[in-house]
Amino acid sequence: MTATISPTHSATTTARRASVSTPDGTFTVIADDADRVLASGWTENADYLIDLVHRSIRPIAVLHTESLGTVTDAVDAYYAGEPTQLDAIEVHQRSGPFLGRAWPVLRTVAPGKPVSYAQLAELAGTPTAIRGAAAACSRNAAALFVPCHRVLRSDGSLGGFRYGLPVKRSLLTREGYATA
Repeated sequence: MTATISPTHSATTTARRASVSTPDGTFTVIADDADRVLASGWTENADYLIDLVHRSIRPIAVLHTESLGTVTDAVDAYYAGEPTQLDAIEVHQRSGPFLGRAWPVLRTVAPGKPVSYAQLAELAGTPTAIRGAAAACSRNAAALFVPCHRVLRSDGSLGGFRYGLPVKRSLLTREGYATA
């Protein structure tokens, strides 16, 4: 079952965070009380991740835990060669209409089959919104679960990535896509 981005629901007062050691560095996940990912990325700095969460759904407090169960298990499974395990994890992000369409579309981009920003704009229903597609990637708080690393420039080059091009290259290579 493919998970979707939750378009509604208000902020939770308390969220939980856990970190997983990966070949690309420490990966931290912040999830709400319904185990929906609010933010995630290759950092140990929870405050950095909290700042990425839209203010309307930003938790008031974040408690540290050793594991988030199926959420952190899915990260471990990804790094064990099972990238589709991330699909079962719900993500909760909020923004404007285009980003709200683009983030779920990003979740349909298959591992090893990256798309261009222009293709993402088209898949999200607005072919001329190439800058909007880039914004969907740059404003994505739930890295890996919403795989913005699977978007490349039209010429096939990597483009940018919040956590650095070495991590983006590593993820694409892990998924079977040969990067230059």
